[in-house]
Amino acid sequence: MTTRITHRSLYLLTLLFLVIWMTLCLGPSICAKVKPAQLRVPEAGTTQIITLRDGSTLTGKIAKVGESEVTFSSTVGEVTIAIDQIDDIREVSDSSMKGGKFWFPSPNQGRLYVGPTGRPLKKGTGYFSDILIFFPSITYGLTKNISAGGGMSLFPGVDFKHQLFYLFPKVGFQASEQMAIATSMLIVRIPDFDEDDDVISDEDQPKVAGILFGTCTIGSGDKSLTLGLGDGFVDGDFADKPAVLVGGEYRVARRMSLVTENWIFPGVDNPLVSYGVRFFGENLSVDLALATVLGADAIFPGIPMLGFTYNF
Repeated sequence: MTTRITHRSLYLLTLLFLVIWMTLCLGPSICAKVKPAQLRVPEAGTTQIITLRDGSTLTGKIAKVGESEVTFSSTVGEVTIAIDQIDDIREVSDSSMKGGKFWFPSPNQGRLYVGPTGRPLKKGTGYFSDILIFFPSITYGLTKNISAGGGMSLFPGVDFKHQLFYLFPKVGFQASEQMAIATSMLIVRIPDFDEDDDVISDEDQPKVAGILFGTCTIGSGDKSLTLGLGDGFVDGDFADKPAVLVGGEYRVARRMSLVTENWIFPGVDNPLVSYGVRFFGENLSVDLALATVLGADAIFPGIPMLGFTYNF
């Protein structure tokens, strides 16, 4: 007796795994404890954010450290906090504090909507992302400058062997505080429809396709411009001319940025433009955008695009 895993079963199992994994990751810590090295008076230009065991937070600076308690100074005055009630102490730059609130960095700085930025992923960090619902992927920082990611499409009603498989290695360098440069690649395995007699065969169907990117991002995490070139290839044969990428991000609120990603493809008269907003917390970001090809037949305001990224 054999057991057959259908595409629907695989899809449901994948969603179940993601729900359980994200619940565990996003859930409150029940065993974390502040480290002794964190119990200190901060240096000048540094703000501390104390997270208590009940999940509440205090923003300010430790003024004094005792054996079993600390004196904490904030805008509302000094308070005494028992050390055994402290779950974590985070130190951030004073420049990241606006209106008494910590403006955490955007968790999705390695990509615009689809195209990459020049920023490298930090070693030992990674993220799960999903674009247009059907294209999930996982990316991980292998070293300070090298990251690798991959995934597969999850089209309902499509057999496993006919899904798309993709990889995207990236090598990036933080050239300066305001500039990052990267070379990356998107490699897509095209399904072999000849494997299924029920699907019309196409002898010219390519097996591997993708884009080789070169990108440069100028600016900060809150306000940046990304310029790049993307050279497409099919089965190792590259296009005669590269496509041009122009994009950027501008933070307008503590939890929201405006993002645009635009492409000019060789041999195509009109550019592909996309624009929208990115909502985010410290680990999760959600992109809501519209995309269209400019010209007389342009769809206005555009075709909706949805994506999200969760950092771990």
